[in-house]
Amino acid sequence: MNSAQCRAARALLNWSQQELADASKIGNATIRNFEAGRSEPHHATLDVLRRTFEDAGVVFIDANGNGAGVRLKAKP
Repeated sequence: MNSAQCRAARALLNWSQQELADASKIGNATIRNFEAGRSEPHHATLDVLRRTFEDAGVVFIDANGNGAGVRLKAKP
């Protein structure tokens, strides 16, 4: 997950940075700095953020020549 995917995933869920911090138990400053490109979190932190988004219905799309992205799961 890159910083743009993090911002986009939050937007899809209509979550603030604080809501993501609360849901993931990751510090708000860590999220803010990652999304702004000021720092790159540890791999374990990125895994927690990604799992939090996936549990909320976000699907991560790998870069396949067209760039990485996110979308929401289709509702059954």
